Amino acid sequence: MRKTFLLGFIFTTLMGIYAQNVFFPTTVGIVQTYAQKNNKGKVESYTRQTINNVQMSDDEITVLYTFETLDKNQKPKDPPATFPCKVTIKDDVVTLDMKEVFASVQQDAQLNALVEITGVPMEISGSLQPSETIKDANMLMTIDMGIMKMKTEIQITNGKCLAIEDITVPAGTFTCHKITQTTTTTIMKKKVTSTTISWYALGMGTIKTENYNDKNQLDSSMELMQLSK
Repeated sequence: MRKTFLLGFIFTTLMGIYAQNVFFPTTVGIVQTYAQKNNKGKVESYTRQTINNVQMSDDEITVLYTFETLDKNQKPKDPPATFPCKVTIKDDVVTLDMKEVFASVQQDAQLNALVEITGVPMEISGSLQPSETIKDANMLMTIDMGIMKMKTEIQITNGKCLAIEDITVPAGTFTCHKITQTTTTTIMKKKVTSTTISWYALGMGTIKTENYNDKNQLDSSMELMQLSK
């Protein structure tokens, strides 16, 4: 009994440390609702992220979560679009594998036998400091349609921490790491490049993002509207 209590205490303590030092929520039950806005700041849709399970193995933590797309009235879309995803955490580094996200979409669309996804996951360290760079990430998705193959390639490069600053969104005020990244998407040989500015809070993850086109004009944005536990 005492040993079980001690193990439970150690586990809870470790989870608490991870929760404070990584750019992702690690508490089961946390629900984050984000607003997706156009270039004029008008809400077009919402996304709801729910932490469902947290698993610990040796020195690695796996966070299982779902994200759901909602309409501008925060109602589930028809048909509903809810996707299971996961991130892994080792030391203070969160690893987000874009293959996991697209694999969920692929499974929902029942294209398992037709789609191949490869790539290098994105990693972000909780100890990131201003001027420090972030490792590049990429994903290649190939859809085999029989008579032809359609390829979509995403390259995330030039990642860098610009500053640590406080920002205020509808969900509250957070101390965030301001990060910039360049995303190059190539679909059927057509290439589009954009720049994303993101604000990440320790223990919370994404608080706000702004997406700019190749002319440095705001295309869209996203911000945390509500946080519940």
